[in-house]
Amino acid sequence: MPSENIILNKTIDFSLEIIDYCELLVEKRKIVIANQLLKSATSIGANIHEAQNAESKSDFIHKMKIAAKEIEETKYWLILCENAKTYPFNENLKNKIKEIALITYKIISSSKSR
Repeated sequence: MPSENIILNKTIDFSLEIIDYCELLVEKRKIVIANQLLKSATSIGANIHEAQNAESKSDFIHKMKIAAKEIEETKYWLILCENAKTYPFNENLKNKIKEIALITYKIISSSKSR
């Protein structure tokens, strides 16, 4: 039985939680931010999943770096949501994106050194 891919599972869980959070933002009429956050946050997992079938090591690293850029954009939107006075905020999302970031940066770093 193959070992579990932690980063894939974490990005799926995160994306599902982001979908729920963005639906709440839309209900609160925070549509622009909801759309931006939904795109960047779900793109993280999409890029990491795509990297699993990379054509080469450099292609893998490139796709993981795209995911890292999406992580930073997602952090930005979450910071805005956390600090906007009229926005609901889910602290769990902040913790999850930090964890995904640490794992992603470690994967990139270890892939470069091989």
